[in-house]
Amino acid sequence: MTNASSPIELVTVPCLRDNYAFLVHNHATGDTALIDAPEATPIAATLAQRGWKLTDILLTHHHDDHVDGLATLRGGARVIGASADAHRLPPLDLAVAEGDLLHICGQTTHVIDVSGHTVGHIAFHMPDAALAFTGDSLMALGCGRLFEGSPAQMWKSLLKLRALPGETQICSGHEYTESNARFATSLDPANAALKLRVRAIEQTRAAGKPTVPSGLEEERQTNPFLRADDATLKAHLGLQQVPDEEVFAQIRASKDKF
Repeated sequence: MTNASSPIELVTVPCLRDNYAFLVHNHATGDTALIDAPEATPIAATLAQRGWKLTDILLTHHHDDHVDGLATLRGGARVIGASADAHRLPPLDLAVAEGDLLHICGQTTHVIDVSGHTVGHIAFHMPDAALAFTGDSLMALGCGRLFEGSPAQMWKSLLKLRALPGETQICSGHEYTESNARFATSLDPANAALKLRVRAIEQTRAAGKPTVPSGLEEERQTNPFLRADDATLKAHLGLQQVPDEEVFAQIRASKDKF
């Protein structure tokens, strides 16, 4: 994905069975960043095909399917991850926390704590490039399972991401969108925007293309995990008087059983 007015190019790299890694390249500086490293081979092949060399590797969280390729790929690249997760991440060159500002591929990059899927999960937001790398927190039509964090933590994290500019592209870590779409439709069958999105997802997957990144504005309209405070959805679920955080918890629990 490229923007004619920007030197930044984004490449989505399929890995493992359903993971994604992301490469960000600045054509003006030659810098290249990798966000998450599920496996080395497809990432190395993409780099070689384009003649790019990694300058930075950003890790969203410690799960094996996001870090297993790091040792092979890191070379002289600077490895960046959460200070709260440093004890179980591969060795870091730079440990960061929410509020820290990084300079990655010529882009000011904000670190956001998005604990929930894990405690210590972080996201990286490049506002000028309209990119947010959310790992397994906010996903296309979904959010990650709560392996460590509480519903309250995840809802707070999702609200932070929902508040980003609507043009932001959400670069999430898995191709779960078709199953997430089936779940979203079961909760919100009358949502016209969701119906349109489901058709687009089916066409995209039929063509063998990734459904990520996805647009944040579209997520706001169609992702049930971002809409736990939406009066229409709450009414449809019969949860009008239930606090938003508890509605989110019920939606997440329903997805776990779906």
